[in-house]
Amino acid sequence: MSGIDSLLYGIGLAGVAVNAASGVLEAGRKPFDMFGMVVVALAAALGGGTLRDLLLDRTVFWIADRSFLICAITAGMLTFGAARHWRLPPQLFLLPDAVGLALFTVSGTKIALALGHDWLIASVMGVVTGVVGGILRDVLCNEEPLIFTGTLYATPAWLGALLLAGLTEAGATSAVAALAGGSFVLITRLGALRWNWRLPTYSARR
Repeated sequence: MSGIDSLLYGIGLAGVAVNAASGVLEAGRKPFDMFGMVVVALAAALGGGTLRDLLLDRTVFWIADRSFLICAITAGMLTFGAARHWRLPPQLFLLPDAVGLALFTVSGTKIALALGHDWLIASVMGVVTGVVGGILRDVLCNEEPLIFTGTLYATPAWLGALLLAGLTEAGATSAVAALAGGSFVLITRLGALRWNWRLPTYSARR
């Protein structure tokens, strides 16, 4: 496995793990049993990458390599066990969600670039990979998806994906481009949570 492939693989596994954890932490606010928790964890961890791969006409990543599926189940079960033994803040899921958003945005963008797609398609695939799992998680938990309301969510992902694609086009190394793009997504998302950064909302004039 090349250095770039190893980097993508590690980012993908980390993204799966933290998104599975975010799914369990959000589902923990509902009266779900263990099976329900695992379903939400899998949706959060695998949903975005699955849709990306279907759109790019490639083998779905967790079918091609079951390590991702095992990682999602393991991370979900460990988080479930921890939540049963320690009292965790209700909004704690937002932290792993932000980390997962950054990791999946990077992996989705880089996969599309590696397949020869241009910067625009690659950036959209980064956003799809980053946000779709969170949408599925929120819908399964009967919550309004974070992407549609509240503080900046998809916007940091798209800007970070564009930064990554731009740096790659400019000749930056894979690691530097990934670090810059992912850091931008994470810092901007955490800043939005801390300082309530939002886009203008639609309000019909009467």
